[in-house]
Amino acid sequence: MGRRIFVLALTLFSVMLLTSAAMAGGDTKIKYNGVYTAWAQSQNDFWLGDEAKAEYDDDYVVQMLRMKLDFEAAKGVHAITRFDMAQGWWGVDNADRTVNRTGKTGGSSLFDYKDTNFLFHVDQAYIVFDVPETKLQAKVGRMWYGVGHKLVLDNNLDGVQFVYDGKLNLGFAKVSEGMDNTSDLDTTADGGTDAEDANLVMAQYKDSYKGTDYELFGLVYRDNGDDDGTTYMPNDINYFRSRFTPSISELNIFGAAGKYKTGGLTLDGEFNYLTGKDDVANTAISGVNQLNDVNDGDISGYNLYLKANDKVTPKFDIGGVFGMGSGDDDLMGGDGNVNKLRTSGFFYVTEVWEDSIMPDEEGITPQGLGAPNVRAYRELENTTLFQINATYNVHPKVSIFGSYTKIKATEAINAWSYDSVADETTFGADNSTDLGDEIDWRITWKMQPNLIFCFRGGVFMPGDAAGYLINGHNNQLENAWEHKTTVTLKF
Repeated sequence: MGRRIFVLALTLFSVMLLTSAAMAGGDTKIKYNGVYTAWAQSQNDFWLGDEAKAEYDDDYVVQMLRMKLDFEAAKGVHAITRFDMAQGWWGVDNADRTVNRTGKTGGSSLFDYKDTNFLFHVDQAYIVFDVPETKLQAKVGRMWYGVGHKLVLDNNLDGVQFVYDGKLNLGFAKVSEGMDNTSDLDTTADGGTDAEDANLVMAQYKDSYKGTDYELFGLVYRDNGDDDGTTYMPNDINYFRSRFTPSISELNIFGAAGKYKTGGLTLDGEFNYLTGKDDVANTAISGVNQLNDVNDGDISGYNLYLKANDKVTPKFDIGGVFGMGSGDDDLMGGDGNVNKLRTSGFFYVTEVWEDSIMPDEEGITPQGLGAPNVRAYRELENTTLFQINATYNVHPKVSIFGSYTKIKATEAINAWSYDSVADETTFGADNSTDLGDEIDWRITWKMQPNLIFCFRGGVFMPGDAAGYLINGHNNQLENAWEHKTTVTLKF
């Protein structure tokens, strides 16, 4: 059914596009913008000093050149694409993606299947056109889908979007074709796979009222291919989420976000609620990666985010952040917890704990304890945090930012251990909600109008709960810290 709807929508769009093109004329105009960024980064003790693991002391440089092109074929008719070039680690040359001379996979496979090591990688490619004599704008192709503060959805997907009067956005996305082909067949009865599709419907309304910008949104996601015991999320997205994650067979998301500004005071926030189904009947958490959450088939969760900033003087700002995301109080039963559909990790509060810009989605660089190897929480999953921060503008071109963040788990995290012989994860009686504390800093220098130099970093001081989450124990709790220097050119 989802595919038929998609084909009908594309047919309608084609007719509308031809009508628009026929009624408009003129030469093609090209607009562009882009960004180049290089990160020189040092990460230390991200395993919190766990003696059973290799030392975590990594220094590397990563770069990215991203371009966006807008071709105006006629008035109100655009073709838009965004792509990345020469994106990858310094010193990891354009190696063979399969097997190199050392018998190991090539350097570019470190970014999995994203072609992000010094190759040309297209992120978006779509058309936008105005429907004549209406307030309706239509988009079709691979484009960005996101709502609110990028807590629950932030991803490039294939589909269509209708925007009415610049306020109401209705969208459909083909998230997964079920398999890496065009099959829709469920062959599980013959011991095969379930290749049915996963689809997303989105509704979003943005407006302002008496100085307040607000947004209301709703998402409906269905993955029909779970009869083989896997779902597209999290099993087929080519990276690890945090441990004990439920499968998403169905997910409904409702939320509201808003921003209010008066004088020097700015208030920003969002609340969303998620509910759905996990139809994969896991009976045990198994395997060294501990991918599965065992639940009764129901999943639900929420996120609350509040941010305040006050310009006390022309040079000095103070601010605060409160965030709270639901957690799972029973990893072996009851309802499962879910805090997002799919995100690229651009929600930011701290440098080390949850800063999770990842190679898995946008092909940037591993950052923060949310990396697939460490697998701490991302965004606000099972996290309650409070931050105070301040910014001082030393010079019109130089600013200094500092923050302190107290981080706790919304639901207590238990110690656990893995028995490789029995292939079994066992939970201990010890538990904690103390994830830790973090101090961050950032010095920003606008050397030229579009050229920015930044030195930033943070120190995360783990509590027992962080040790339980990352390593399964609290035997070693060394401070995790990182610093990085970035050069960014926007044009």
